[in-house]
Amino acid sequence: MTSIHFPHSFTTNRSSRFSASSIDQDPVLANGTDSTADFIADVPPLAPSLTNRWSFVGFITWVIFGTFSAGEWLFGLASMMMGLAILAAIPILQFLTLGYMLETAGRMVRTGKFSSGFIGIRFAARAGGIVACSWLMLLPLRYLSDVAFTASVIDPEGRRAASLRLLVLVLTYLLGFHLVMAIARGGKIRYFLWPFNFVWVIKQIYRGNAYARARDATWERLVSLRLPYYFWLGLRGFAGTLFWLIFPVTLLALGHAPTPIAPIFGIIGAIWLGVMVLYLPILQTRFAAENRFRALFEWREARLVYGRAPWAISFALMLSLLFAIPLYLFKIEVLPAEALWLPSLFFILFIFPARYLMGFAISLAYKRPQKRHWFFRWSGRLPLLPAALFYVLFVFLSQYTSWNGIVSMYEQHAFLLPVPFSGN
Repeated sequence: MTSIHFPHSFTTNRSSRFSASSIDQDPVLANGTDSTADFIADVPPLAPSLTNRWSFVGFITWVIFGTFSAGEWLFGLASMMMGLAILAAIPILQFLTLGYMLETAGRMVRTGKFSSGFIGIRFAARAGGIVACSWLMLLPLRYLSDVAFTASVIDPEGRRAASLRLLVLVLTYLLGFHLVMAIARGGKIRYFLWPFNFVWVIKQIYRGNAYARARDATWERLVSLRLPYYFWLGLRGFAGTLFWLIFPVTLLALGHAPTPIAPIFGIIGAIWLGVMVLYLPILQTRFAAENRFRALFEWREARLVYGRAPWAISFALMLSLLFAIPLYLFKIEVLPAEALWLPSLFFILFIFPARYLMGFAISLAYKRPQKRHWFFRWSGRLPLLPAALFYVLFVFLSQYTSWNGIVSMYEQHAFLLPVPFSGN
């Protein structure tokens, strides 16, 4: 029998019309000599679809945008670390850095997500991009300024020196105007490369209420940074942690006093400090997660938290102590105030991962309602003893290697302020 070829639109749009009743009414179909399957089988292949091509283009687009997004995120992370290092080198503002790192661990515990600990990375990328682009665009002006200064030294009254000074002055105003316009438009990198940002700013002015809209947007951005919250969190965390550390550190410092019972004080202080450094990271993380100052003193609850994720917390504790040991090398010699941000960056790169891992470990404990088996709880404590003793030994020796002497023993940068020294 000769088959009838139907176009694709017919088979797709009207296939619902073929039913059992229609087959019974058709004598050809009722005889069993043909069927709906024959119609479908005889339909010619569909024309090549553009779906595969567009899927490929979509995949390439996704890869490109994903690469740029990942690059922006990594740049934002680097900018955040740099910003925290600069704040850590400034007195009083150090509490912002401590509060941010505490909030990083606390937010991971509250949400249980590994990615929630990276706070404000996209905004840090924008701020870092503004600083980097401004610095790069000012490099030619700095070079030209040096040339003009050299010309003025060689020939102060010469026409060449005067021309260079005028050129530097004009370029300073033009470049400053361009930077202000680029930042006013949003501070994206492409705006620094576009010379006509002032057109957009003029349009915003003609729309009306430009000052009010800019003021409100700036205020909303400042509020979103939550600087008072981070400062208050860091200040309270510092006060509660210092309460736990001041007594054992004082006894440890008395260990070399010229009295017969001084070694006894030193041993008691060393044991006390070794125990405290194992509790403090858990106490601080619970304090940041619950935002309760009393949580810094609930050591029994800290023991319960450890029992639910012993090996994860033990690993985070060991990293917290081991990452703090190399930082004592920076206290051998005092540094000038203008160079403090360089070692403070090194401090942040060590301390931030340790607090981040501690938040992740405790988040695992919060997901488990019951304690782990006693074997895991006790075996997890075994590597903590040598790590604590090793850390206490370095703290005790720091009074002989640090520029600040005994005072350096109180500068517990792993638990208190990130930068435990000051410049001259």
